[in-house]
Amino acid sequence: MALACSLSATLTCGAADWPQWGGHNERNFIAREAALPKSFDGGSGTNIAEGVAFRPPQNIRWSAPLGLMTYSTPAVTRGRIFIGTNDQRLNDPRIPSTGGGLFLCLDEVTGRLIWSLSMPRLKTQDKQFNYDNIRLGVCSSPSVEGDRIYVVSSRGEVLCLDASGQADGNDGPYRDEGAYFADDRLLPAKPGRFDPASAPPPRPPVALRPTDGDIIWLYDFVKDLDVWPQDAVDCSILVLDKVVIVCTSNGVDKSHTKIPSPHAPDLIVLDKATGRLLAVNDRPIGTSIFHGEWSSPSLAVVNHRPLVLWGGGDGLCYAFDPRFEPGKNGAPGVLHRVWWFDCNPPENRFRDGLPLPYNKNHEGPCELMATPVFVNGKVYVTVGQDSRHGDGPGCFSCIDPSGEGDITQSGRVWQFLGARRSFSSASVSGGLVFLADYPGNVYCLDALTGKLYWQHALNAGVFGSTLVADGKVYIGDDKGRVTVFALDKEKKILAVNRLDSAIYTTPVAANGTLYIATERTLYACRKSGGENQRTAALSLPGTSLAQKLP
Repeated sequence: MALACSLSATLTCGAADWPQWGGHNERNFIAREAALPKSFDGGSGTNIAEGVAFRPPQNIRWSAPLGLMTYSTPAVTRGRIFIGTNDQRLNDPRIPSTGGGLFLCLDEVTGRLIWSLSMPRLKTQDKQFNYDNIRLGVCSSPSVEGDRIYVVSSRGEVLCLDASGQADGNDGPYRDEGAYFADDRLLPAKPGRFDPASAPPPRPPVALRPTDGDIIWLYDFVKDLDVWPQDAVDCSILVLDKVVIVCTSNGVDKSHTKIPSPHAPDLIVLDKATGRLLAVNDRPIGTSIFHGEWSSPSLAVVNHRPLVLWGGGDGLCYAFDPRFEPGKNGAPGVLHRVWWFDCNPPENRFRDGLPLPYNKNHEGPCELMATPVFVNGKVYVTVGQDSRHGDGPGCFSCIDPSGEGDITQSGRVWQFLGARRSFSSASVSGGLVFLADYPGNVYCLDALTGKLYWQHALNAGVFGSTLVADGKVYIGDDKGRVTVFALDKEKKILAVNRLDSAIYTTPVAANGTLYIATERTLYACRKSGGENQRTAALSLPGTSLAQKLP
């Protein structure tokens, strides 16, 4: 066994911290918090020259500017906040703003910038390489354990970062951050498919500052494993004992019909301390991928047996044994499948006995974009597609994970066919399941039977997930609103709050504060008590971005 038997279900953190996507390795989106606000208002903006707010913010502890696109949900731990965004408000004279990624470390109390890590956009002359063409930046939500942060970069790299940044020196083994920040070259072809000697010379390295991020190690799966991501890599990394487990986001090329790397691994296992490749999943599903792979792995423990759950780009939910078979003669080991479950019901795959094409006339099967959630011995997961494919039939499944092999029939507890295509992961609490779909319907279901108690149309797109905290259910939408429901089988809308821009992330709660990342701003929301309203000023190097709050 290459993995030790002690598998921690949560990362090392403070009692009320939120150190990763979903809060814990089971990825159930609930927070044990109290006294969170149901209503909040970011204000109408600030006249920076005069320091005057046109409409005062309410129940806002502080706010901090992000880039122009933010899909990363923050992690909050040990007094710091970690979040990814894009670099289009970087304005650092040392580093070109390319529409690449930017990773930020902020102070939890004030929102002040502690350090940032720039990731120039990966650009090639290969017209079929469609990775990051829409400049989403860092889509991965970080996982934090102790003083180490694990995140997938906007360049398709697994990064292990020092929580202190460069303030305590450039820790290794990786010490080339200056060259990394400056690398905005246009490569002749996709990384891994060209002779490095043919690439143009890089720009001179950037002189490092204490406010720069510190990379401990880096593993480039786009180059080293010839992975071909579709649009973006967004895996939120699963940390188990001495390893990290990562989805590679393999997919189609710009034609949206060809899979250039059908044999690339879908899941990889890396040594947590060094970044060394330890294992890949058996039987890669590249030839069956519909479009791309964007689900993050989660952990289930079934009859004392650990399982890594993951949603495939072929519409199947998979379970793998994390105690992988070691490799021989330098080859990576093997992460073996335990079971698989088809999350597309027959009516979404077939008509009149014939298979339905993928996304023709907004019909056909879907991949899994959401993260499988494990609660009380059951797995909850939904299916969806790229938002540019529009709306279409979905399905929300509850799975019994105790079997082996194909459990599509034997593992089916219930399926809810009323849901549409969805990006969202579930929140399960008090015998209720809360879920949102892409067209903006929020559902409350019975966790045991799948019975629908209520649904609500937000009339806006939803990319994130629901959060259950303090007897409330929070959900953001792409019109910049956060709707708050009561945690109840009767529909009760407590508030509808408006913030400055679209929300593509999931609210999180930690240490008495609700955090919401919009497209452009991170808000720390807390009930007002005089002392809770603070002045927040986050200035990226070389910028004057700031927002003063009364």
